[in-house]
Amino acid sequence: MGFNLTPIVIKQQLTLNDLWGRVLAVDANNMLYQFLALIRMRDGKPFTDPAGHVTSHLIGLVFRTTRLLAEFDIRPVFVFDGKPPTQKASTLKERHLTRAKARKDWELAVNRGDYAAAWSKAVRMDSLTQEMTGDAKRALSLLGIPVVQAPQEGEAQAAHMARRGDVWAANSRDYDSVLFGAPRLIRYLTISGHEYLPSKGTSRPLIPELIDLQKLLTALQITLSNLSTWQCWLELISMKASAESDRKPH
Repeated sequence: MGFNLTPIVIKQQLTLNDLWGRVLAVDANNMLYQFLALIRMRDGKPFTDPAGHVTSHLIGLVFRTTRLLAEFDIRPVFVFDGKPPTQKASTLKERHLTRAKARKDWELAVNRGDYAAAWSKAVRMDSLTQEMTGDAKRALSLLGIPVVQAPQEGEAQAAHMARRGDVWAANSRDYDSVLFGAPRLIRYLTISGHEYLPSKGTSRPLIPELIDLQKLLTALQITLSNLSTWQCWLELISMKASAESDRKPH
């Protein structure tokens, strides 16, 4: 779902060497979406094989995973989303509309030869299909890397595995695993250390960070159930600020 805990989160910056030998439950869908969005050709089209099957997500997946294993002994277990919960229906509908609009904008940009604009729109226009996730699972299996199929939310499954001690931490760009009770969350597990921002045409540095659930709860003097309530308040504050901004004269 992508809940935003940034205003209250307490994080510790790390290096990849700090994670040497750690086993991480990786939010597979979250990672694949990153690669699908950003590994593209000049006009924004994804890379494909000779048969036309999209391979952008596989290029990023294999490159990053093998580097993490070979150079830092970081051992991922990829957790894939299952059937989305009914509570997520409105979010999925909104994402579908956003992708449809982005595709129309991309087509217009390509037709007028504005490849910079086309690329910035392309990163938001494609969805991860069952065929793509199936290809990713096969690639990981050929590499000997464990794959777990979650019944519903992958981040909930990753949090469960971390709580049981099956893995050291969950890994995702989103904070959802924290709300599901993961004792540790690793964010920004990248090789390049940078992230390209298509809308701005520039890059920003990315530094791996650790969020320790118990340290966060202790610092805020709340419980895990309280943390979910904090998230609701943060969303309400954000909505209110946005509404007030819209009412101001421009």
